[in-house]
Amino acid sequence: MYRRLFSLPGTRAFTAGNLIARLPAGMFSVSAVVMIAGSRGSYALAGAVTATGLAATALAGPWIARLTDRHGQSRTAVPATVVAVLGSVSLLLCVRYGAPDWTLFAAYAATATTPNTGGMSRARWAHLLAGDTEALHTANSFEQAADELCFMLGPALAAFLCGTFFPEAGTLTGAVLLLTGILIFTAQRSTEPPPRPTPKGAPPLRVPGIPPLLAGFVATGAVFGSMEVATLAYANATGHRAVGGAVLALQAAGSCVAGLLYGRLKPAGAPELRLWWCLLAMSGLMTLPLLATTALGSLPALAAALLVAGMATAPTMVTAMTLLQHRTPEGRLNEGMSLAVTGLLLGIACGSAAGGWTADHASPTAGFAVPVAAAATALLTAVSGRAASRATAV
Repeated sequence: MYRRLFSLPGTRAFTAGNLIARLPAGMFSVSAVVMIAGSRGSYALAGAVTATGLAATALAGPWIARLTDRHGQSRTAVPATVVAVLGSVSLLLCVRYGAPDWTLFAAYAATATTPNTGGMSRARWAHLLAGDTEALHTANSFEQAADELCFMLGPALAAFLCGTFFPEAGTLTGAVLLLTGILIFTAQRSTEPPPRPTPKGAPPLRVPGIPPLLAGFVATGAVFGSMEVATLAYANATGHRAVGGAVLALQAAGSCVAGLLYGRLKPAGAPELRLWWCLLAMSGLMTLPLLATTALGSLPALAAALLVAGMATAPTMVTAMTLLQHRTPEGRLNEGMSLAVTGLLLGIACGSAAGGWTADHASPTAGFAVPVAAAATALLTAVSGRAASRATAV
C-alpha cells in the first residue's frame, strides 16, 4: 500500500521536505521553555510566552491557509516561513542579550506564521489521489503517523540539543530545519495543488457538518493536552520526574504504529460511522491510564496503558481528517485543515489547564479522568452533530 503511494512521481521529494519542516513543530515550544527558563529563571514567564505563541498561531493559521488556497503553496509558504524563522531568531537574540520580557512575547508571536506543513502535505495527497478513496485513506494514515513521529522525536531532540550544546541550540536548529524543509517541499511544483483565486462554496465554518466536526477536534485536543499534564504530574508525584517525557512518548509511539497499520486496511462503511467507532474505542481506551494509576499505582503500568491507549488516537484523527476533506468545499482544503489544527490547539490549551487544575486541586491520579471526559465529549459531539444534520435535512 505505502509502496504504491511513493511510486507516484514527486511524492518522495515533497514528503522528505515536509518531514524535515514538520520536525521543528515538536521542538520549538520545548526549546523556548528551556532557553527562557534557563536565562530568566522563570518557568511562569516561559509558559506565558509559549502560550502567547499558541494563541497567535490559532488566530493566524486559518488566515495563512486561506492565502495558500488562493495563491498556491510555493508563493505563500516561503515568505510565511521566513517571517516565522525571523521570529525564532529574534527570540533567541532577545534571550541571549537580556532584552525586556515584552520582547520575548512579540518575537515568539511572530512564529505564528509558520505554515501548516501537515495540512499542505495532506492537500497534495488529496490533489494527487482525487477519486481514489482507498489510496487517500492510506496517505492520510501515513501523514498522521508522521505527525506522531515528529512530536515524539522533536521534544527529545530539542532537550538533547539544549542540554548538550547551548540553551539556544534547539531554537536555532529548529529554525534551520523549518526553512530547509519548506524550500525542498515548495520546490516540488509538479505535485502542488493549483491555486484557487476564487474558491467555490462557502467558507468552511459556514458549511453544514463542519462546525460539529471542528468541535470534535477541540475535544480531541483536550484529550492530548490533559493526558500530557496528568502524566507529567503523576511521574513527578511518584518521584520519577526525569522519565515523565519518555513515558508520555509511548502514547505517541502507540499512535504512530496504529496509524501505519490502519492505513493498510480498506476503509469500510460511511466515514461518519467509522468516526463513531474510533471515538468509542478512544473513549474506552482512555480509561486505561486512569485504571492503571488508581488500581496499580505503578509508573510501568501507566507506561503500558499509555502505549495501548495511544493506539486509538491515530485512527480517530485519520478518519476525522478524511471526513473534513470530504466536507470542505473545493479550493478551501488548506483553510479547512488549518481550522482543524486551530481546534486541536485550542483543545490542547483547555485540556492542559483542566488537567493541571485537577492534578493540583484533587490528585495527580484524578487528572487522568479529564482525558476520559474529553474523549466522551468528542463522541457525544459526533453523534449529536450527525443527528442535528439529519434534522436540518428533514
